[in-house]
Amino acid sequence: MTVSLKKLKKKSESKQIREKSVESRKSRFRENFEAILIAIILALFIRAFVVQAFKIPSGSMEPTLEVGDHILVNKFIYGIRMPVVNTRLIPVSRPDRGDIIVFEYPVEPDKDFIKRVVAISGDVVEIRDKNVYVNGQPADGYTVKHTESRILPESVNPRDNFGPVTVPENAYFVLGDNRDNSYDSRFWGFVEDAAVKGEAFIIYWSWDKDNFGVRWGRIGKLLH
Repeated sequence: MTVSLKKLKKKSESKQIREKSVESRKSRFRENFEAILIAIILALFIRAFVVQAFKIPSGSMEPTLEVGDHILVNKFIYGIRMPVVNTRLIPVSRPDRGDIIVFEYPVEPDKDFIKRVVAISGDVVEIRDKNVYVNGQPADGYTVKHTESRILPESVNPRDNFGPVTVPENAYFVLGDNRDNSYDSRFWGFVEDAAVKGEAFIIYWSWDKDNFGVRWGRIGKLLH
């Protein structure tokens, strides 16, 4: 009788150990799942409202940005843009002249463009023989690139001669730093404030596919 009780006790203890082991595995799985879920939600929140990474696909912003540069864009600085209603909350500042911004391309909003703000609401912008003027003053106070000496008349192409035009309210006039090879406000008009996603502020990675190598000197470069 005593042996039988001992066997039952051992079976009971063994069953309890197995149940505890199963519960422990379930608990670890639940903890890991919760940690992964929180990490995903946090990453999505950061991407949507704080910082987002972009890759430069074209040379329209050379020499400031080169093809293969990977940049971070501050999405918080111009305010948190709420989806659907498309309104901004807690704006720290607004895009200003000289800022490099990422925005929805007005012609195809599902595409993102990156250009430099040259003029803001109320400014009068004009281009004469490749020289940019804002409110009658020269506006190229940063590094720009020209690849052609030929100057096109406005009747042929607005690239080298444009305006004058006044930037409307809640809009921006943007140009690429590679002036002779940039498709920008000269061709398709102004960028609405609601289309702005954020300000580019740093290069965190740069890959030169032509020479198959890392551009170490560009990594960590602040953009201005």
